Amino acid sequence: MKTFDIGELVLLAALWGASFLFMRLGAHEFGPVALAAVRVGLASLMLIPLLASRGQLAELRTHWKGLLLVGALNSAIPFALFSFAALSITAGLSSIVNATTPLWTAVVAFVWLGQRLTPLRVLGLVIGFAGVAFLAWDKASFKPGADHSGLLAVLACAAATLCYGLAANATKRYLTGASPLAVATGSQFAAALLLALPAAWLWPAAMPGGVAWGSVLGLAALCTALAYILYFRLMARVGPTNAVSVTFLIPLFAILWGALFLQETVTAQMVAGGAIVLVGIALALGLVGRRG
Repeated sequence: MKTFDIGELVLLAALWGASFLFMRLGAHEFGPVALAAVRVGLASLMLIPLLASRGQLAELRTHWKGLLLVGALNSAIPFALFSFAALSITAGLSSIVNATTPLWTAVVAFVWLGQRLTPLRVLGLVIGFAGVAFLAWDKASFKPGADHSGLLAVLACAAATLCYGLAANATKRYLTGASPLAVATGSQFAAALLLALPAAWLWPAAMPGGVAWGSVLGLAALCTALAYILYFRLMARVGPTNAVSVTFLIPLFAILWGALFLQETVTAQMVAGGAIVLVGIALALGLVGRRG
């Protein structure tokens, strides 16, 4: 990747790392589904005028099927799942599980698009998923009447990253001809439509406070509208596997923001599990053993 692309990748990691902080601040008052719905709804309101100003609204009609699929897999479902996880586990732990996105992207590319996997990359997949299993096992309790919320949260994060892996390959297959701004706008608008009725049904009885609303505004403006413009632009320039490598950096920022603003601590299990996951990702992406 070029220096400019790497710079955008770091900025994107900082924005998406902050999303785990914002979800922690807003999920308890909004609830997972309502938080995700407001996030994508506000992001759509910010992106549609920008798309219209560039005369690209027609792309939404041209690519509506692909945008609906990517909107569900890249926003509606994973945003709700990560918001659910934010009720029980730290921003840092959520982001570490989120880092497995490149693993799922490689698996889906192999199954769906026939992309070849070398033995070294298969080893990386095994190691990476073993790291997630280690993190999930740490949250599991087999005592009668034990609280399983932490385990369910980790599993929700894993399901969300599978959605991201599907979405990255769906974008490559169905939306190659669409502009990055049209993909960002259309996918958020599609996600807003998909979440509208569930959010209305599950809307909180008490109006969320100022901190929760500020959090969802940050999610919409910074972590969704701006971030997805950067993400789909990167995907168009460097391909889905390189674009999703942003998940290497997201845990660093998520842990930093969590420590600064929520006083979250980093446990030995998180460090060990995160290291295992990152080693697996490096192998799965072919970053180890690559010739200069």
